[in-house]
Amino acid sequence: MARASRPVSRRQAWWLLACAIAASAPLVQQVPLWLALATASAFIWRAALTWKHWRLPPRWLLVILVFAGTVGVFLQYRTILGRTPGTALLVVFLALKLLELRAARDAVATALLCYFLVLGQFLFTQTIPTALLAGLTVLVTTAALLAASDDRPSPQEQLRRATLLLAQAMPFMLLLFLLFPRVQGPLWGIPQDRFSAVSGLSDTMAPGSIAQLSQSDAIAFRVKFKDAVPPQSQLYWRGPVMPRFDGRSWRVAQTQGAYPEVPYAGQGAQVDYEVTLEPHGKFWLFALEMPASLPPDSALTVDYQPIARQAVRNRLRYTQSAWPEATAGIREAPTLLRDALALPKDGNPRMRAISAGWQAEHGENGAAILAAAESFFNQQLLFYTLNPPLLGPDMVDEFLFDTKRGFCEHFAAAFVFALRAAGVPARVVAGYQGGEVNPVDGYLEVRQYDAHAWTEVWLAGRGWVRIDPTAISAPSRINTNLAAAVPAGEALPFLARANLPWLKELRYRLDAVTNGWNQWVLGYNPQRQRDLLATLGLKEPDWRSMTAILAVLCGMVLLGLTIWILRNRLRVDPALAAWRRFTARLARRGIVWQAWEGPLDFAQRAAAEDRHHEQDIREIAALYARLRYGPAPDPDDLIRLKTRIAAFRP
Repeated sequence: MARASRPVSRRQAWWLLACAIAASAPLVQQVPLWLALATASAFIWRAALTWKHWRLPPRWLLVILVFAGTVGVFLQYRTILGRTPGTALLVVFLALKLLELRAARDAVATALLCYFLVLGQFLFTQTIPTALLAGLTVLVTTAALLAASDDRPSPQEQLRRATLLLAQAMPFMLLLFLLFPRVQGPLWGIPQDRFSAVSGLSDTMAPGSIAQLSQSDAIAFRVKFKDAVPPQSQLYWRGPVMPRFDGRSWRVAQTQGAYPEVPYAGQGAQVDYEVTLEPHGKFWLFALEMPASLPPDSALTVDYQPIARQAVRNRLRYTQSAWPEATAGIREAPTLLRDALALPKDGNPRMRAISAGWQAEHGENGAAILAAAESFFNQQLLFYTLNPPLLGPDMVDEFLFDTKRGFCEHFAAAFVFALRAAGVPARVVAGYQGGEVNPVDGYLEVRQYDAHAWTEVWLAGRGWVRIDPTAISAPSRINTNLAAAVPAGEALPFLARANLPWLKELRYRLDAVTNGWNQWVLGYNPQRQRDLLATLGLKEPDWRSMTAILAVLCGMVLLGLTIWILRNRLRVDPALAAWRRFTARLARRGIVWQAWEGPLDFAQRAAAEDRHHEQDIREIAALYARLRYGPAPDPDDLIRLKTRIAAFRP
């Protein structure tokens, strides 16, 4: 109790201020500006109090500030519950706790608040820099906690002791991480906070929408193939299918039914792979055409679009297979074919007239009309560009006959319109095309600038056939990449530029590290834990067996650490071992050394009780104190100490 009431020293105050700043700084972008400024003001106030030896503010003022901070957080978020308001409230409490540091118990409470805020960082982001910064904050906070009990060691020594403590805790952390039962989904998925904005393909497509998305370098998903990576021209990652057209935008249809299994037969060689999908906030999954299997908790819509049971708001990993040569929809439902023919009543008269000519010439021969459309698009000399001009109400006519410049959505939309106007069912498919293999880890990286749109045409006897009108005018986009297709001089996404080989090499390595972190740390889900336990011989472990395994392993680690600490302590502190031999000899004479008693104080008491050896006792104690607490111990003093103690026979 006396220790808990000891006042906080200046050195302890500086330590606590340092760990408070380290814990709060990463959260500045998550709290409102007024709170960040108020917190910084409180830290400056605390620094001034420590530096100038000013008195702490009165308690009534702190009560008012706590009330004002709580009300401010409530007015900002209309609640004090949830991820962001809860974190903001902890920042308020930490900043004000620094202003009432009076006793050691306040120092301990401040350090514990810092630990909570370190955990709060992971409620917003779980990247490698976040983990490194959190580790540094934990180190400083642990050093501050050590200083709360003993502030005499230097800052370097406190950090060394904190590092040693954390290193000893590391085996327990790894055991708990690997073996403690995992829950499905992250702990940071608080319901009212989980619907944050994410980027990716939308369920609508209008002129310029995908072109805008293609300015982003962000990863959409990563793929690990079981065998060789297919050619670039076959890497069509199927996403949302858009059959609805209102004259301006293409939209996903409301799915009325879904297949629990693929409804078509496989053809050709099967391609097996694993996808690590970044969160995009929608239900669809991306799969190589055509899907041969479905991931768990997913289904296939009537237009062969893989969808998850829940929106993808967390990173998702699933295994998948594909039949690149499969045919689907040979006996398609009449309602779907009618949807694939629907057009507005008016608009784009020039293209309608040309399509009517194809229909008059070829009748119901869809293959012949398709060949005519492909020939027509090839003759138009269309240009592929990331900066398409704005289009008016007759956007198909303006694109094909006036501007002749567009991105993949312009090509796909115009092609589908032309076929529908000629009586051939067609629809737009959005997704991603291509990707780039990272030579460091072998994963295919598909980025947002790989977003693409193509068409599907229904032909009698053949079902749905993929036709990419972009490949007609810009084949390099499909066979190579985005940079090879756009005209020279156009601004490309930074990581898509081909003239920066050093940047690519650096990007490969950083992406490989990030992917490893995502796969083995953030992606360590219940399934991966079950796989690990299966390799250890535990097919279906229950909580009893898991508890027993954890207890045994943690006990073994604790025993190993205990043996190491005891051996290390005796090895690195021979002066203390010699001193204990000395005090043991005096104890046999009834002069017992107390652990709390300093060597010089003990020598004074022992000398008073044993006048015959007074000089020896005082000299041995002085020699030990110089070795134990002196600034630069002399190795020769240790030899002299051992010699004097060996000769001491009270």
